[in-house]
Amino acid sequence: MGFASVLFWLAVVVVTAALLATGFFMHVTRRISREAEKLVPAAGKRIRVDGHDIHYVESGEGPAILMIHGLGGHLHHMRRPLMEEFGDDYRLIAIDRPGSGYSTRARGDGRLSQQADFIARFIDEMKLDRPLIVGHSLGGTVALATALRHPDKVRGLALLAPLTQAYSEVPPEFAPLYIPNPVMRRLIAQTVAVPMSAKNAPRTLDFVFSPQKPPADFAVAGGALAGLRPSHIYATSTDLVALRHDLADYENRYDEIDMPVGILFGDKDRVLNHRRHGLSMRDKIRGLDLEIAEGIGHMPQYAVTEQVVAFIRRIADKAFDTHPATAG
Repeated sequence: MGFASVLFWLAVVVVTAALLATGFFMHVTRRISREAEKLVPAAGKRIRVDGHDIHYVESGEGPAILMIHGLGGHLHHMRRPLMEEFGDDYRLIAIDRPGSGYSTRARGDGRLSQQADFIARFIDEMKLDRPLIVGHSLGGTVALATALRHPDKVRGLALLAPLTQAYSEVPPEFAPLYIPNPVMRRLIAQTVAVPMSAKNAPRTLDFVFSPQKPPADFAVAGGALAGLRPSHIYATSTDLVALRHDLADYENRYDEIDMPVGILFGDKDRVLNHRRHGLSMRDKIRGLDLEIAEGIGHMPQYAVTEQVVAFIRRIADKAFDTHPATAG
């Protein structure tokens, strides 16, 4: 057998092995995804917004508060326990951002300008009268971008551990999700990403919740399994990559925001440093209400729910002017 023949058959073996591995991981991904959808089905309402099929939940009546989850999250991060313990005197709405959870993304690459424009259109479609926006982590970044691009649509911002500053390098914990090529991103999402996410879930949750622990029922009752689906992981990677486009531009415009804004940060947050993303905002937004939760990590809505409810209500009082000063 000549050298060329050896190379040919070696190439055949390599390609065959790659196809078999790809098929195996696609099968495993479909199996995990089906089980996740069975255990945590879409349980909210749906609305069509600019071609996106948006999944959301709501409760209560009164002035509207719109809740936006962060990178890799979904509406469950705001629904339970936060919405459940908030009370029913506000109309609370939590969404799966386009592509995340059970919402679809019809177009776009996830950059902040697109997400802000979507929030403005969602507000219009839902006929909300200038809601207060509660944003967690990347959801806080989207809220800030919405306030800058559509100030007439928003009454105020209550931000939980928000990403506010651009980064020069992707943090190592997020590096596996940073996949600039959309074709490769789709391939990875359909093959190895879901099984690897399931395998690494304990370590990921420890990083996100530390120094606290996630709720014991976080996987099912907390909706975490909804993230073990290719579309969700593809959207998460897309959103991460898109931050390189315009976050730095918005960062330089925070002083234009003229509405009540509050930020609550845990001082033990391992995901986003509270000094860089929280304390640094004191001189950038006029009248900023900044609250630091001692000993708390990146998920304050779970760790100190009552404190978060009180914080949001305080910003809501300012935004909706429910306790105006009396004359005299």
